[in-house]
Amino acid sequence: MVITTELTETLGLRVPLVQGGMQWVGTPALASAVSNAGALGILTALTQPSPDALRQAIRETKKMLKPEVLKRGKYGPFGVNITLLPSINPPDYKGYCQAALDEGIRIFETAGNNPGEIIQLAKKHGAYVIHKCTAIRHAQSAQRAGADMLSIDGFECAGHPGEDDIGGLVLMARAAESLSIPFIASGGVANGRGLAASLVLGACGANMGTRFMCTKEAEIHDNVKRHIVQSDERDTIHIFRTLRNTARVFKNAVAKEVVALERRPGGAQFQDIQHLVSGARGRKVYENGDIDAGIWSAGITVGLIHDIPSCEELVRNIEREAEREISRLSTLSNKQAKL
Repeated sequence: MVITTELTETLGLRVPLVQGGMQWVGTPALASAVSNAGALGILTALTQPSPDALRQAIRETKKMLKPEVLKRGKYGPFGVNITLLPSINPPDYKGYCQAALDEGIRIFETAGNNPGEIIQLAKKHGAYVIHKCTAIRHAQSAQRAGADMLSIDGFECAGHPGEDDIGGLVLMARAAESLSIPFIASGGVANGRGLAASLVLGACGANMGTRFMCTKEAEIHDNVKRHIVQSDERDTIHIFRTLRNTARVFKNAVAKEVVALERRPGGAQFQDIQHLVSGARGRKVYENGDIDAGIWSAGITVGLIHDIPSCEELVRNIEREAEREISRLSTLSNKQAKL
């Protein structure tokens, strides 16, 4: 069996899987390994300190791709994530986008607020845009802004799940009945059962972040990967709930301290917790392996991750398991027909 969806056909993939853009994690080594495995690798623009550094990362990624993968599809073998974050001094988002376009990138994963300008810049150059969102109303807005595909992020996801607290099971079904462009499932998927379930719910593929963190090619400290394997689905926590900027992170000492400050009488202002949640501290977790050095994103799929395979092994295993589950569903239908 070969799983064929709009995602695989449009982007020339063998398996309908996308590696989510993750700051400090979506590097050339991981993005190239995912694309070489038959899925879609994603470089994270804001992992790089400048648009020029992104140019170099794109060139490095291309050097690590198999020759046949380099020629893959109309839009190219991998994409770039641009996440628009609320900030007093925002990064040069247009500069990152233009640098990627200049280097031949024609697949973008966008996320965050008000992506219209970036979507239009990418579309002007013939790029394919997958926009990640956490609510149907935001998906419909991105659809109007020109996104080609949506990545619908359920409450199970790592990072920011929005403020509606809607799980993927309902959110995917709502997307299927509400959207006129294709979508992929994001949040809560880490194996073939999750991919098969996403397809049943109307998605044309799945986006995985936490699962790809726990692969040999992910350039984060092995101690982080071991902690993911040892964890279960209860080992994440939400921070920033009282600030209406909810984020799901790994439940470590720093995250629990943030939550305690938010729950104290009178709550907490961002400046009260800023020193705990800085990106520089979070980066140290990945670099040094100190799990409590800062906050770091993780989805509840940590409960489904039990090994540290190569990307090739992981994608193949998910592909085989999804095919088995789809075949099993087919046999259930056949049994019903005989009754």
